[in-house]
Amino acid sequence: MFIRPKSLSSESKRELFSQGATRSMLKNNMRNFHSLSQLVLSAGPLKSTPAVKNAKTSHFEIEILDAQTRNQICIVDKVMQTSTVHDVKQKFHKEYPKWYPSRVGLQLERGGPFLKDYITIQSVAASSIVTLYFTDLGQQVSWTTVFLAEYTGPLLIYLLFYLRIPYIYDMKENRRIRHSVVHLACFCHCIHYIRYLLETLFVHRVSAGHTPLKNLIKGCAFYWGFTSWIAYYINHPRYTPPSFGNRQVTVSAINFLICEAGNHFINVVLAHPNHTGTNACFPSPNYNPFTWMFFLVSCPNYTYEIGSWISFTVMTQTLPVGIFTLLMSIQMSLWAQKKHKIYLKKFNSYIHRKSAMIPFIL
Repeated sequence: MFIRPKSLSSESKRELFSQGATRSMLKNNMRNFHSLSQLVLSAGPLKSTPAVKNAKTSHFEIEILDAQTRNQICIVDKVMQTSTVHDVKQKFHKEYPKWYPSRVGLQLERGGPFLKDYITIQSVAASSIVTLYFTDLGQQVSWTTVFLAEYTGPLLIYLLFYLRIPYIYDMKENRRIRHSVVHLACFCHCIHYIRYLLETLFVHRVSAGHTPLKNLIKGCAFYWGFTSWIAYYINHPRYTPPSFGNRQVTVSAINFLICEAGNHFINVVLAHPNHTGTNACFPSPNYNPFTWMFFLVSCPNYTYEIGSWISFTVMTQTLPVGIFTLLMSIQMSLWAQKKHKIYLKKFNSYIHRKSAMIPFIL
């Protein structure tokens, strides 16, 4: 008995159909790829996308808020990458003329330090939008104005007492003959403040920054007030000369002039850059013997300054001069220690054995 072969099952038909469909799809894909390749070759080489002009020059948007209320004051836009804080203050001043640049204080965060004018916006920007907090610093004056006012006042005030203008002393007592130390004290006092004025104008490189007006008032009150007290006692008709006479006066006057000369030469060294053209190196002594104090202390200008006032105190032998010398010594010792710490951080290997102001002591 023969068995009739069975026809192809439905599953076999499906497999054959799928294989045919696959072959047709491959043929179509090959045709499409060939067409695409011909199109690319006919179009020529690919051109690079042109770089955006001034892509490196990014602009910042500065949002200025009130440091107390956090309210927005203004937005300074189109700030260049190389712009500084001073440039932002200039633009802010154009919007609000009453706040000139020296009066504007800008901070990255409330209660933080004020940004220096030379700092670039790029160095403090975390994104294209920078938020700064504004503080009104009040009326400002330049440091040169402060120094000139502080030093001109004592010079003129002392001369007024020295000339014994009316209504200061009794007219009858003005006829008394003055001791020679009174004239010498006037000469030394004038030399001291004339040197201050000349150095402020021609030697010192005074910062271009500003300080609040209240600092000018406090400085003038201190110097002018003490000068009036000192001059009143020394130029008084009943002033008594020092206990040890001319020897005490002569030695003190010589020491005073030496300290004044040393102070001047030290200030000249501090004002002029070193041989590399920068002030990055610690000031070093030169052929001038007055500058050799740099071998012993970090701030010899304060050393000579205190020496001048101690000499003036011994020469005049008056209480007001002694109190002024004591206060100045305390203040200058604080300044010297602060500068000494800065020098230690920058030049530790060079001045680790030096004192701040008084050799081997302070």
